[in-house]
Amino acid sequence: MALQFSVTNAELKPHAAVARRPLVEVKDLKVKFVSREATVQAVNGVSFEMAPGEVLCIIGESGSGKSVTMRALMRLLPRRRAVLSGAMRVGDYNIRALSERQLTQVRGSTISMVFQEPMTALDPVYTIGAQIAETVIRHESCSYKAGMARALELLQVVKVPSPERRLKAYPHELSGGLRQRAMIALALSCRPSLLLADEPTTALDATVQIQVLILLRKLQKELGMGVIFVTHDLGVAAQIADKVAVMYAGRIVEYGNVRDVLIRPSHPYTMAMLASTIHAGQSRDKEIEAIPGSPPDMRRLPPGCSFAPRCRYADRGCTSAVPPPTVVAPSHLACCFNTGRPGQAAPQEESA
Repeated sequence: MALQFSVTNAELKPHAAVARRPLVEVKDLKVKFVSREATVQAVNGVSFEMAPGEVLCIIGESGSGKSVTMRALMRLLPRRRAVLSGAMRVGDYNIRALSERQLTQVRGSTISMVFQEPMTALDPVYTIGAQIAETVIRHESCSYKAGMARALELLQVVKVPSPERRLKAYPHELSGGLRQRAMIALALSCRPSLLLADEPTTALDATVQIQVLILLRKLQKELGMGVIFVTHDLGVAAQIADKVAVMYAGRIVEYGNVRDVLIRPSHPYTMAMLASTIHAGQSRDKEIEAIPGSPPDMRRLPPGCSFAPRCRYADRGCTSAVPPPTVVAPSHLACCFNTGRPGQAAPQEESA
């Protein structure tokens, strides 16, 4: 059966998700890495939901647990060193209860992933076409000829120039932007319900970044996929997200609709990130404020709020207990004892 893709809507505005059962439900997810040298609590009690067709952006500094959360959803963490707890459900699947054989069926068909660096994610000894066709053949039991025909169609969908020639090319023969497009084609080959994108534009130059973001958003809207997009770029989140989760030291510290979080931030960490970023229409006289200090050592987290040593609003209570989620507005939560204090100026609405 031929795969029909038709991408016509280039609009990048957030859309209203259909009110249905959540596509993704994550409750109290914890990931701990254990070795002889140390134990690292990389993810510590992460919970979130997203509806079918939504785009959730997870933002935060390097080491905050974003990528570990994504790999946990795919069950790609090393079994001998990673200890998982909590609940993860995608569609009708209880991810933690699946066997390895069942996971093989779910990966690619229900959940798929675009990795940060396609040069290391793609196999260097197989052509681009062979790698895409292999996924299609594995999940849909079609012929090699049909798999290659699908691979060619997918390369056309992701706007790879001269797709017939690129089909026979090896990863090292493509530019970074084309490799990332090929990786997206591979991830979409079996029409997944959920696409995980782990900083897929980080290694690309600015022009190619914009092209890939526009492409991802168009495909997501047309195919109705849910997307979890990991990034540390607030501008990317403002362009593509419906909801935003801000992570710090393994925890989600703020969560809500993209406009609520980026225009009316309530957690000091979100405020500090926004103050350290250049926004559209920002005065040239305004200084860019760096976040003081550095992220905590995940092997020895400070007591209480992990952001307290870097927070301008911290008091004694912040270092004695971990703040629970506080409802700031409908569907907007922040984990801070001092939620509601006057913060730094937020960007204008047009920038989000």
